[in-house]
Amino acid sequence: MRLIGVDVGGTFTDVVFFDAETNTTLTHKTPTTPQNPSLGVMNGINELCRRFSIDRKTINHIYHGTTTATNTMLEHDGAECGMITNEGYRDIIHIGRHQRPQHFSIQQEIPWQDRPLVKRRWRKTVAHRITPPSGEVLTPLDEDGVRAIAAHFKENNIRSIAICFLFAFLDPSHEHRARDLVLEVYPDAFVTCSSDVSPQFREFERFTTTAINAFIGPKVRDYVTMLEDSIAKEGYGADLHIMGSNGGLATSSMVAERPVLTILSGPAAGVMGGAWSGGQSGRHSLITFDVGGTSADIGIIQNGQFAEASPRDTWIAGFPLMVPMIDIHTIGAGGGSIAFKDKGGAFKVGPRSAGARPGPACYGFGGDLPTVTDANLVLGRLDPDNFLGGEMKLDLAASTKVIDKLASELGIERHACAEGITTIVNSAMANAIRSRTVQRGLDPREFSLMAFGGGGPLQACEVAALLAIPEVIVPPHPGITSAIGLLTTDIKYDAIRTAFQVSGQVDHSRVETMFNEMESQLAHQFDADNIPQENVRFMRYADIRYVGQGYELRVKIDSDRFDTAAEQALFSQFEDQHQTEYGRSFPDSPKEIVNVRVSGVGLSTKLEKQDKPEADQKDHALLKTTECVFRVGAELITAPTNIYDRSKMPAGSEWEGPAIILQQDTTTVVRPGDRFRIDDNGNMLISISI
Repeated sequence: MRLIGVDVGGTFTDVVFFDAETNTTLTHKTPTTPQNPSLGVMNGINELCRRFSIDRKTINHIYHGTTTATNTMLEHDGAECGMITNEGYRDIIHIGRHQRPQHFSIQQEIPWQDRPLVKRRWRKTVAHRITPPSGEVLTPLDEDGVRAIAAHFKENNIRSIAICFLFAFLDPSHEHRARDLVLEVYPDAFVTCSSDVSPQFREFERFTTTAINAFIGPKVRDYVTMLEDSIAKEGYGADLHIMGSNGGLATSSMVAERPVLTILSGPAAGVMGGAWSGGQSGRHSLITFDVGGTSADIGIIQNGQFAEASPRDTWIAGFPLMVPMIDIHTIGAGGGSIAFKDKGGAFKVGPRSAGARPGPACYGFGGDLPTVTDANLVLGRLDPDNFLGGEMKLDLAASTKVIDKLASELGIERHACAEGITTIVNSAMANAIRSRTVQRGLDPREFSLMAFGGGGPLQACEVAALLAIPEVIVPPHPGITSAIGLLTTDIKYDAIRTAFQVSGQVDHSRVETMFNEMESQLAHQFDADNIPQENVRFMRYADIRYVGQGYELRVKIDSDRFDTAAEQALFSQFEDQHQTEYGRSFPDSPKEIVNVRVSGVGLSTKLEKQDKPEADQKDHALLKTTECVFRVGAELITAPTNIYDRSKMPAGSEWEGPAIILQQDTTTVVRPGDRFRIDDNGNMLISISI
């Protein structure tokens, strides 16, 4: 079995090849092509195959982490959408919950009102109503009204349509009938039903999630189709799978139908890759720290399990989202983040980025603004002659020029300005980690910081010191960990039903029927994907809250059958999780099962082991010694710093900082006083002096 993983970042597209028969791993990086990411994807795959003489026809699967859905939301350049909903409810996605994102601001932006996904003139209503709790039909669907709206959308070239009916999670047949009627009139339309995308209660979030799917749908579908066609045209014998936000892979046909599943495709792959790399060294409590050219992504892994986002804090570009997602926090801080003096005279870094083009000034592509990468180069932490393994030269004079200009504006000297840039961006990253750990009752000192991405190892030691994290781990191929993560996971789909069952009155038979129906639904999808039944695993979950609470906690159900014993174990586990999350629990209060869920996993061939370092002598790894600038306490010091070639560093030996470790896909900076070694699994383990 031969696999290729491709992850598209803001600056570079990363490609990794794995041959399961020989346990061979090969890697490659190529510049991202922002206007059409599929060009960069195919460039990277083709270049890797040519470079290592790989027969294209022998590739079995191509796994891809895409930013198309994310960027479409962030840049707000999706399709012109229409919506069909119940009479009197066209403004649900405008009104929201009457909650202001910033309670006391009089100038705040409310995204769903300032830049609606569906303009009000394209939100149409029809007579129809079902009622809870059974889904009884109160007002039949006006089928002629649906046909008339579809004809109106077709006449006005509204090619993406969301169908959102109240209580559709109780009975999806009415939305499906409306979809069929629309396609009768308008066969080329991209139609999304809320009961297919997010079949659960909370109509504002469900309607908005459906609108997001409609908004990004045509662009993602066209991208996936274009990429599939290119793969076939270039002579590859591989099928295409896309990483989903839930940490699993999905077929291209599933993604084309429900692109909202890929909102956090690339970052999710990074968390999976970080968890896998840490597990190789026996580290199962990790903070993944993925820093690229534009952003930094933070994920939390406890006991080998990644955290999943809850409905109360799942957002994209300011819009609420209700789909299964790994809990990933992203901030605008990366190697391309631009430093500047704001109108008030404050020293700021990011979130604006120089991106891939023109990029940092030192790239030589016309960038004329100081970035984090330029600062690291001026501080001596990057080797201008050994960037990307020597494939790219950095222009130190250009970086010095833009740093000097900013330093002059701020009235400070060059190195103070450059080090200030790194300190500001590191503080922002540390604060992002605090928001996912300290503010949720987790102690970051009990975790290791898994640093990857092109910029993660550059900043990780200083970020770890700010948080008193005792250890930084840098995997063998940190710059392509997200691409590697694509090769470490399985096909995964999720199903959900709203149940509303209160403790003491739980209908076990009804809940068990829901679980069985969802497992049957997912089994059908795995059959369509040609996944053998013996390779399919199901996990059951429930979303639980105390009666009267606004949001739920997700709890795993360990029993294969939901009965009284399973119910008692479930509520007991909920009490424990509530105590951890909020610092207290209320055992005597009634509890409510809100939603029940099933995650289905189709086992597939995966990357099993990392490349182990070849034996060598310790001294062979030393390339040279240079002068680098570090902050020690309140002072800036210039210290002699050894520069090493990571490919020549033997396992077992220990080194002491300050040090710079070079490799093709990133540079690792070790502070004075920190110690590091390469373990038998190829991971670099850095002990942080606090």
